[in-house]
Amino acid sequence: MKKISIVVPMYNEAEVSKECYKRIKEVVYKLPEYDYEFIFINDGSQDKTLEILKTIARTDHKVKIISFSRNFGHQNAVSAGLKVVTGDVILIIDADLQDPPECLPDMLKLWKDGNQIIYGKRKSRKGESGFKLISAKMFYKTLNALSDVEIPKDTGDFRLVDRKVVDVMNELPEHNKFFRGLFSWVGFKQKAYEYERQKRFAGKTKYPLKKMLKLASDGIIGFSTKPLKLVGYIGMFSILISFLLLIYALLAYIFQFGNLTPGWASIMVAITFFAGVQLLSIWIMSEYISRIYDENKGRPEYIIDEKINIE
Repeated sequence: MKKISIVVPMYNEAEVSKECYKRIKEVVYKLPEYDYEFIFINDGSQDKTLEILKTIARTDHKVKIISFSRNFGHQNAVSAGLKVVTGDVILIIDADLQDPPECLPDMLKLWKDGNQIIYGKRKSRKGESGFKLISAKMFYKTLNALSDVEIPKDTGDFRLVDRKVVDVMNELPEHNKFFRGLFSWVGFKQKAYEYERQKRFAGKTKYPLKKMLKLASDGIIGFSTKPLKLVGYIGMFSILISFLLLIYALLAYIFQFGNLTPGWASIMVAITFFAGVQLLSIWIMSEYISRIYDENKGRPEYIIDEKINIE
């Protein structure tokens, strides 16, 4: 009998925890040909999420819980879940039920057809602000323009993955993981599954602007060196402008045209332009250096405070 592992990261999801478990349970009950397990990762929640999960785990030993010592982030929570799964196929799904667990049977059919990664592709995104829709669209355009690996648009971490792929992912040593990019990078046979993304069942998004920017940064820097090359292009462009200004100044001096009277505005424009170029270049390089620093420290991706129903 094949086994399904369902990985569900949770951070302050007390309002949706019971409904999330109920909905997923109803889906797997209709798949008697599969054994199953639930891996809930409590990512340092400060509400009653862990308490609710423990209550569920006491009555259902198929429910396994990993609880972090603090909030380490969504991607690290997914990483922790993937390291303990025992199934032949793994579903990664968020707790907010925007990605319907009812899609699982159709995704399993695609897996049986030989696809090793079935990623959810959103046909629509209900209940999301115009800002989030526009920013997401811009993010994927920017990411694919810079990345050396094509990452499917309108996707998230919602996907069904073969055990072989998970084993490969677990061997990757990097810390600042961006899973939707890594799943594209490792290859294997992949298939899109289109679905309608729903509104959150309850509560508020746990991805504010700050976390969205961090995720975008991990995606771009983790999958492209083009921003570093951009620094060189900006530098050459600045040198070219400076060279043209020098030629203009010499010609104006020789042929006595134009107004070369020293002025505060022209000096400040030049200073701020080149200072901006330098600061932008330093910022781009510092982002890469900070990633190197993080990797060299060798600290774990997360710290586990408690495990429940996990041997």
